[in-house]
Amino acid sequence: MLTHPQFNPVAISLGPVSVHWYGLMYMLAFVLFIVLGRAHARRRPELGWDAARIDDLLLYGMLGVVIGGRLGEVLFFQPGYYFANPSQIIAIWKGGMSFHGGFLGVLVAMWLYGRRTGQGFWRVTDFIAPLVPTGLAAGRIGNFINGELWGRPVTADVPWAMVFPWVDAVPRHPSQIYQALGEGLLLFVILWLYAAQPRPLKAVSAVFLIGYGGLRFAAEFFRTPDPGIFGTLAWGLSTAQWLCVPMVVVGVLLLASAKRRAPV
Repeated sequence: MLTHPQFNPVAISLGPVSVHWYGLMYMLAFVLFIVLGRAHARRRPELGWDAARIDDLLLYGMLGVVIGGRLGEVLFFQPGYYFANPSQIIAIWKGGMSFHGGFLGVLVAMWLYGRRTGQGFWRVTDFIAPLVPTGLAAGRIGNFINGELWGRPVTADVPWAMVFPWVDAVPRHPSQIYQALGEGLLLFVILWLYAAQPRPLKAVSAVFLIGYGGLRFAAEFFRTPDPGIFGTLAWGLSTAQWLCVPMVVVGVLLLASAKRRAPV
């Protein structure tokens, strides 16, 4: 049985200026987006993406993920706390970013980018889908360093069971690591390989929706559920699981529709 190392959330402190590990993980996510985006553009030159366009995409994506992720956390998961403590809404360095909110924010940002450039929404989302999971993995590592989003209780004979001392003395799943490996690295491998060959328009986006929705849905069985605006509804599912259901459904419908198109 393991004990959480209880990292200092501040990575670097220079007088009044503090750099938090959570913020560094976001920086890592953005760097990986640029590196992988350029690699993806080189291996699929027929898609017509270049470094300048990828840099523009990152700017739009950064705004979408930060604004949407924070608003999602505030509105979907902890509205009572944040409405009572409005000054904490902007304290993103303390953690607390909703994937589903960030996802909606990115969709809006990519729609705006596609409209401005004439690329079209689906061509943009098909290109960025393989670039997203490594950023999700970095975010989950940030959650682990911050000691937030811990897992559900598990028997102590599980070798990687972990105690989070500030919570209780109960061994728990290190669910942040599960999510980093699942919806982060595993989903990246699936999408990176799938997008290496020409696919019908919308297909790569559809595989992302199905993959993330399914893997996050499964991970929630090991993670202590966030309270959420819906609480725990029918069949004991968490708010996050219910938010994943439409993702998978839309992904399946998109994939079925895409299969009738020629690969691009």
